[in-house]
Amino acid sequence: MSILEVNNLKKVYTTRFGGNHVQALSNVSFSVELGEYVAIMGESGSGKTTLLNILASLDKPTSGEVLLNGKSLVSINEKEISAFRRENLGFVFQDFNLLDTFSIQDNIFLPLVLSGKSFDEMDSRLKPIAAKLGISGILGNYPYEVSGGQKQRAAVARALITNPQLIFADEPTGALDSRATEGLLHLFNEINDEGQTILMVTHSTKAASHAKRVLFIKDGEVFHQIYKANMSNEAMYQKISDTLTMIATGGARDE
Repeated sequence: MSILEVNNLKKVYTTRFGGNHVQALSNVSFSVELGEYVAIMGESGSGKTTLLNILASLDKPTSGEVLLNGKSLVSINEKEISAFRRENLGFVFQDFNLLDTFSIQDNIFLPLVLSGKSFDEMDSRLKPIAAKLGISGILGNYPYEVSGGQKQRAAVARALITNPQLIFADEPTGALDSRATEGLLHLFNEINDEGQTILMVTHSTKAASHAKRVLFIKDGEVFHQIYKANMSNEAMYQKISDTLTMIATGGARDE
């Protein structure tokens, strides 16, 4: 069952004075199944950030459609879009996006506060998530008092606490050291194994090797994809590396 469907997505930007047109996405189509863990890779300028912004309802395509469980994300009006994102989508960013004036707990609570949930409901949702992520002991701390890995776990908790249909992760390991990266990737595998659908944009071959499928974007289109199946992380890493080399050296497009 497809949770996300992307059909013939196109995005053209017009420069400030309307003289030039830049085509960021030309014809992107793919779907994500319920419970999948998909990574999107591509060189800088390939269109993957534009794609993520459209999928997250942060930008509108020039043409094409995006369906989340059959609901069009393109046609949601501006008044409804913030609430829709809070209720259906979770976000994990490279720079954590935590507020330094809020405790870790209050940062995690924020999307529920904006949705008008009671403290008792927020607290009951947080306790099992915090225990699973190993952050129960730092909930009273502020972001500047904890490590990068702990900040990212707090960001994952904030993404999970709304019970989202889909989690978007944008370069989630980009600001982490190797140990914290390993911990976060293991955590993503755990929550995916429990049924959470994850779509991650990353430059990191290591991060992508933990996904179950990798889509490669080139020149605004889906150029190639790899299914992990029964491959080990090491074998997946090598296959991704080989594919990136093929793309960089002008290899043939996947049909």
